[in-house]
Amino acid sequence: MKIAVYPGTFNPITNGHTDLVERAAGLFDKIIVAVGTNTQKGTSLPTDKRVELANKVLNHIENVEITSFDGLLTDFVSKQGANIILRGLRTVADFEYEFQLVGMNRVLNPGIETVFLAPAEHLSYISSTLVREIALLGGDISKFVHPAVAEAITGR
Repeated sequence: MKIAVYPGTFNPITNGHTDLVERAAGLFDKIIVAVGTNTQKGTSLPTDKRVELANKVLNHIENVEITSFDGLLTDFVSKQGANIILRGLRTVADFEYEFQLVGMNRVLNPGIETVFLAPAEHLSYISSTLVREIALLGGDISKFVHPAVAEAITGR
């Protein structure tokens, strides 16, 4: 069974994230969307709310499981019985950062591979950071996120 772990803060989960999971669902037997805490990023939504929203947004995909995690990603991946980390690439800047992560993860656990997928072109400009900024400034985020996410963000 091919199990891939798609880690991120998903703060918030966007249409780009959803597109990536939908694409990956046809490639892997199971996708574990791992909602984590990144100490380098501030999160405006608590972890339990981000997990709840991911469940609402991705519930139409049968082979997807959503859970939270903390600690080392490689440890989490191993505990899940997986050996694949799924990551999305939108830009060259993403690649530079992700390439560093691949190297570190290989040292931590050489048995884990990283697979990169790109979102659909019309979604490649969407980032959680920009969605949060637009919402904070009173803008309409409905084109970038699921309605439940828009409600959770703008209702705060």
